[in-house]
Amino acid sequence: MSIITIIYSILGVIGTLVLALIIGMIIPGIERKYIQARIQQRIGPPVTSPGIMAPIKFFFKENISPNSTVPGLYKSLPVICFIVVLLILLALTPQMYFFAAFTSIIAIVGFLKVEEVAYVLMGSLSKSIMSLGMPFPDLAKGAAYPNVERSYIEDISSSRAFRLIAFGSFPMYLALFIPVAITGSIFLGDIVAYQQSNGPFILSLAGVIGTIVFFIGYMILLNEYPFNILKSKADVIEGPYMEYASKYRSIVYLTRGFLMFTLGALFSVLFIGIPPNIFSWGILVNIVVALIFPVLMGIMSAFSPVFTYRQFYPVVAATSLLGILGIVIGLL
Repeated sequence: MSIITIIYSILGVIGTLVLALIIGMIIPGIERKYIQARIQQRIGPPVTSPGIMAPIKFFFKENISPNSTVPGLYKSLPVICFIVVLLILLALTPQMYFFAAFTSIIAIVGFLKVEEVAYVLMGSLSKSIMSLGMPFPDLAKGAAYPNVERSYIEDISSSRAFRLIAFGSFPMYLALFIPVAITGSIFLGDIVAYQQSNGPFILSLAGVIGTIVFFIGYMILLNEYPFNILKSKADVIEGPYMEYASKYRSIVYLTRGFLMFTLGALFSVLFIGIPPNIFSWGILVNIVVALIFPVLMGIMSAFSPVFTYRQFYPVVAATSLLGILGIVIGLL
């Protein structure tokens, strides 16, 4: 491989990551301004507010030090989440396909699982209520454990995050393995090459099923209505992110938009066969898919209440069964 080729590949990867970050900063504003706000007949925030102005504003605000048993790890978790999303998008770029183990479905699942585990740690490591340590005993009559401190608010989101890991993430992971069932390979390069030779999976029955299952998993991973169990504003306000401030909350905002683009690019690779590459016209497909998913999610969210577990579990179970059906059809 010549030096020019290496430089070209490096520039392609860097350019793709930068473009993804820029698009990711715009996507949340489009979803909230032009979709949810219009459907709910309100003005809504400016397009630049959720993904651009909010991170800038929070970056320069005063930081706080929540009461945490492991403060260093607690503060680093938003950074870890951002790096994980960055690695997922990096694995999707065609320049990286020669790193077979890194660019496999197993690696993608592993990265997504790290991001999910981070939510559990965020909730369990913080012992604050609005940045103040406020322990108080359970003095209610008939309490099972009298004179024992109540659970902190973020403990609720931590337990919910654990349930999401144990059950709610099944639709996304099953959707990821539908292309594997069709091609017989776990490597992204093989999945892309197969579709470029035989047509995109989205045009097949297994691909249509996979698209539906992937979209449900997409909404669950983003904790969006009606799957907004992780941080329901009715009782835990902002869930695991509640005690993050200053630059750490800024990173949280950036990561959400970045994840939205990355999941769209993941779908483009797995079901359309077009990887993100700034030097290819196919990047327009990645951008369109990354915009379509938030639009659909915004429409669904605008009309949806928050699911309780009574609705959440049956929907996830039905979607998971649909994903298994897609895998079986893919194998056949």
